[in-house]
Amino acid sequence: MRAVVCRGFEREDQVAVETVEPPTMIADGVRIKVMSSGVSFANLLALKGTHQNRATPPFTPGTEIAGIVIECDADAVGFNPGFKPGDRVMAGLRSGGFAEQVVVTTRTVFSLPAEVDFDAAVQFPTIYATAYGALKWRARLGEGETLLVHGAAGGSGLAAVEIGKVLGARVIATAGSAEKLAVAREHGANITLNYREQGFREAVLEATGGRGADVIFDPVGGAVFDESLRCIAPEGRIIPMGFAGGDIPQIPANILLVKNITVIGFYWGYYVGWGRIAASPGVAAQVRAAFDEMLDWVRLGKLRPLTHRRFALEEFRQALAM
Repeated sequence: MRAVVCRGFEREDQVAVETVEPPTMIADGVRIKVMSSGVSFANLLALKGTHQNRATPPFTPGTEIAGIVIECDADAVGFNPGFKPGDRVMAGLRSGGFAEQVVVTTRTVFSLPAEVDFDAAVQFPTIYATAYGALKWRARLGEGETLLVHGAAGGSGLAAVEIGKVLGARVIATAGSAEKLAVAREHGANITLNYREQGFREAVLEATGGRGADVIFDPVGGAVFDESLRCIAPEGRIIPMGFAGGDIPQIPANILLVKNITVIGFYWGYYVGWGRIAASPGVAAQVRAAFDEMLDWVRLGKLRPLTHRRFALEEFRQALAM
């Protein structure tokens, strides 16, 4: 089969499409013909060797795929037994998605209804799942609260905008261009702010009558996180989702104290077995219930995953650059 293979972190030519042997079946595994693979900032980190789940070369990047089941482990008992060849599915995996086939444990394979195409589906195993878990499980975003989403036209941000709206929040979205802000509005943002033209602190305070945002979803980090601490409401919750801006912020404890605010960590991998510490019992059922609810929201038109561009496997460099 064809796959993108990374053989080192030092040079660009150490990553290329190669012909390799298909992955070996695993216990409780499902072999999937990949129809679509998601491209994300995490892939860039993986290929630099700086992702928290650092892979050892040679490896194939890619953490979310959608496709068709072509083989199942004969002894699979799994968390969702009953997958069979021909089933449409989506799956999350630690690596391996930039390939024509993957083998993955049934724990992170989810049935894909006919209403959801393969391109849209790749956004759910980690992107929408992260927004859902962070906002609903951890931040407990409530009806009528104000949610501030940074990087709102990116994959993580746009998912947070949509999930926030479904949960009943008033959403303020920030992004770096008029085009990106238009996308955020199309997906439900109530107020949009161009952070390249102005700081967002005063605008957020003005939009909330001086109170600030109840929940802040921040995949950017750095100075954006610092400014967020100055426009968060008392008893607010801020979720550092990533550090696309390049700098990991140092959190001043005095601000947490005087504003009674909470900083919430959230790593989706904990819930699907990618972390060093296993999730608590019952989490697998909680995860499946989350996917059932998100797919119901798709059927109702409440979630509208956006596919910006499609690339062939050989065009993986252009996809990563975009």
